[in-house]
Amino acid sequence: MIKAIITDIEGTTSSLSFVKDTLFPYARAHVGEFCRANSENEAVQKLLADVNIEVGTELDLEHAINQLIQWIDDDKKITPLKSLQGLIWELGYQRGELIGHLYPDAIRNLQNWKAEGFDLYVYSSGSVYAQKLLFAHTEVGDLTPLFSGYFDTHIGAKQDSTSYENIVAHIGLPAEQLLFLSDIEAELNAAQTAGLQTIWLTREDAPQTEATHRKVRNFDEIELEHCL
Repeated sequence: MIKAIITDIEGTTSSLSFVKDTLFPYARAHVGEFCRANSENEAVQKLLADVNIEVGTELDLEHAINQLIQWIDDDKKITPLKSLQGLIWELGYQRGELIGHLYPDAIRNLQNWKAEGFDLYVYSSGSVYAQKLLFAHTEVGDLTPLFSGYFDTHIGAKQDSTSYENIVAHIGLPAEQLLFLSDIEAELNAAQTAGLQTIWLTREDAPQTEATHRKVRNFDEIELEHCL
């Protein structure tokens, strides 16, 4: 019996185009300006130091900015980059230049599941800070009260089954009582290996017919009573 639901963001609750065509370009356009303006900020200094650790050498500010831009261009899931992106997006949301996109079917069902007593969680490669910003600045207002917790790459890579074991331990429920929603088969495979139940959000894409995961086009097609 399902007691908690963990959802991915990109391609699951939110459109791929919002992340790839709005959020990423916004961060790329502002990362240099942001790092220069906040180079004395302790949190930013820590993240820039983490960039040096990632590349294995000491970079000056301009070379660190160039490295961050290259990671954005390469769509790297690197923790200091994701954390800096979250800080940059915060400014965008505050300025009204960004509004978090969520599919109406995702909003509707997340609200219904919360009302029915399910605990809801988010697991995304974007930082927890960025996740909260997105859900706090949607067209229908602040949706962060729906969620009991958020997970990012600090808990592990999304295609590593150990990450889902860590999530299970954090939530404190048996793995079989947790349902993971994603649009990425490799993530679903990792979650399934860790014992979680899974559903594949295919949205506009045609899923592989041999996949072992239940497949739905949107949240409206999810039938929790079929999750034993």
